[in-house]
Parts: sequence; C-alpha cells; structure tokens
Amino acid sequence: MIHILVADDDAHIRELLVHTLQAEGYAVFEAADGKEASILLTKQQIHLAVVDVMMPNMDGWQLCEEIRKYYDFPVILLTAKDQLADKERGFSVGTDDYLTKPFEPKELLFRIKALLRRYQMVNAEKITLGETVIDRKSYEVHCNGKLLMLPMKEFELLAQLASYPERIFTREELIQLIWGADFEGDERTVDVHIKRLRERFSNRIDDFSIKTVRGVGYKLEVTKK
Repeated sequence: MIHILVADDDAHIRELLVHTLQAEGYAVFEAADGKEASILLTKQQIHLAVVDVMMPNMDGWQLCEEIRKYYDFPVILLTAKDQLADKERGFSVGTDDYLTKPFEPKELLFRIKALLRRYQMVNAEKITLGETVIDRKSYEVHCNGKLLMLPMKEFELLAQLASYPERIFTREELIQLIWGADFEGDERTVDVHIKRLRERFSNRIDDFSIKTVRGVGYKLEVTKK
C-alpha cells in the first residue's frame, strides 16, 4: 500500500485530503506542522508527501529541503501563494509539483498518480518502452530482443529522456544533467547526440520518438504502450 504524508496546519484541509486519499486506497499519515512531519518521517515509510508551505515551527520549504536531503520520494507543495517567485523558491528547494489553493481534490489525485508513476520509472533499473528495454545498471539497450550498445553519453541522454516521457528538457538542462556544470562545449553538442540517437533507432523500432520542441529543447514521446 502506498503511504502518503499530509502536512498542513489547517485541520479542514487535512480532513479533506485524508478522506480523498483513503477513498483511493492510500494510507494517509497526518502532521499539523513541519516539525511533526519531520518526526513522523523517522517512524514511517512514506512514498509521497503533500506539504503546505505556510506552517508553524517548520514551514513547507524547510520540510521539503529536509526530505530532499535525507529521503527519496516526491513532494507536492500546497500553498495559497501563486506568485512566480514563490513557485521558483518551491522548485529550488526540491519540490516535484506545486498546487495553489483552492484546488480540486481530483486534480491533486491526478498529480499524485503521475508523480508516483514517474518516480517508479526513474528509480527502476530498467526502463521499458514497448519492445525497447533500457538497462541503467548494465548500460545496455535491448530492441526487440537484440542488444544495442550505445556510447556512454548517448545512453545517458536516452535514459534521461526516457525516464520522463513527454517532459520537455531544454538543451541547457540536458548539458547540466549529462555533461555536467564544468562542460566547456556548447548546446550544439546535445543536437549532435540527439541526431545520432535518432539515426540509431530509426530503422530498428517505433516504440518511441525524440521530438524537437522548437526554440526550447527535446522530449521523448512513447508511441507504443
């Protein structure tokens, strides 16, 4: 059973979330502030946290930072603030998603399910896209049962895109993630590696495609479930 932490100092919000999440079959653990949530995390295994930003004792930003430092599960920040600066701060401390109050419980459920699927895929040693299997432990790719060995950077680039289907990555993000902050080349390096990946898979499979998002970057689309 999936364990979800709900941290919010508003008892009515907690009651609503507990009712909504339990109806979907989740086990819910409540905390009235960040300190209480922090203590609870040392006692219970949690798979996802829904965290209010404005809480006494330890606010949601501080709690999110702590979760990122010591644990590995997704976080959704809930807040009445909808200013861009507040969202920027939320993502800078490591939140995975951001939902502004008031919100529809169904929307929160959609976001929770999407994050749980994403984390399950990211943390898996093998990423499966139709008949294509990307093995992050052995650095091998199997297409229709046949082994395909890729150069390291091409493999890492493919695995990064495949871990987050439909998510758009900018060229700058991919440089940081694959080549690192000390990389001295330019963003055209990404274009070259994407071109090579497309050529390698063009006549092998049609499980996925790597799309160019003009003026932004790239995303991987799954064409076969």
